[in-house]
Amino acid sequence: MSFLKLENVCKSFGGAPVLKEVNLSLIEGEFVAIVGYSGQGKSTLMSLIAGLTQPDSGTIMLEGKPVTGPGPDRGLVFQNYSLLPWLTVAENIALAVEAVFPAFTPAESAAHVAKYIAKVKLSHASDRLPAQLSGGMKQRVSVARTLAINPRILLLDEPLSALDALTRANLQDEISQIWQSDKKTVILITNSVDEALYLADRIIPLTLGPGATLASPITVDLPRPRDRIALNHEPEFKRLRAQITAQLLGYGAQRKQTVSRKLVLPDILPEDLDAPRVKRPPRRPSEEKRELVITN
Repeated sequence: MSFLKLENVCKSFGGAPVLKEVNLSLIEGEFVAIVGYSGQGKSTLMSLIAGLTQPDSGTIMLEGKPVTGPGPDRGLVFQNYSLLPWLTVAENIALAVEAVFPAFTPAESAAHVAKYIAKVKLSHASDRLPAQLSGGMKQRVSVARTLAINPRILLLDEPLSALDALTRANLQDEISQIWQSDKKTVILITNSVDEALYLADRIIPLTLGPGATLASPITVDLPRPRDRIALNHEPEFKRLRAQITAQLLGYGAQRKQTVSRKLVLPDILPEDLDAPRVKRPPRRPSEEKRELVITN
């Protein structure tokens, strides 16, 4: 039986469907990346799995039970960090820990928080406020907060998209190391094919909307642990990158097929702003009169 299963999931927001007939099946401990263009429903799909919104039709099952709302078994890392600015690093994480593990004593809670702060290499900044952190450090706090509630599935909604290239690469390494040590089921939303190839076991392209859906999954058969420098010389990495990029570009080419329309100008003349203001309808070219003026 699948650990997580989506069957014929559809979602709209009052107009054309954003997602249509989405099917997905994951086994426990798998790392899956969903790649696609921005604005095509990737975050909507993540919200559905997290239980933050409900599908219009279809089913989402986790270990054979329907997903009807959010829960600590699914931890979501947002794009925008979502940290409370008046709380320190430790306090932001402790807030989630106390909500999920109310039976912890203060000492147990503090030790649990410190463990996950250390996991993302932020022990030196545990007493800092979010305003005192860089973007990469804020995202580390967000990841630590999610890991600290010990979810069965880690949902990563483009968590690295706003970071510079060097910080992004460092966080990719940390996510890979955390996954290999904890072996949690991970779903990563990204628009970077290289990032997906570096981290995932399977990559699933998302087609263009309206009515976007998941295409056939592509298995990433690259040995772990992966070295990003060595991967650039790996023939299988190059083949997969070319295949997935071509598939995504093909979706984009289909979108560019548009219908040309002729612009028809209105049949009125511009108003003479120097003329006296009088109440009259707009003048039309057919109403203009020609006069011959002879000058000496």
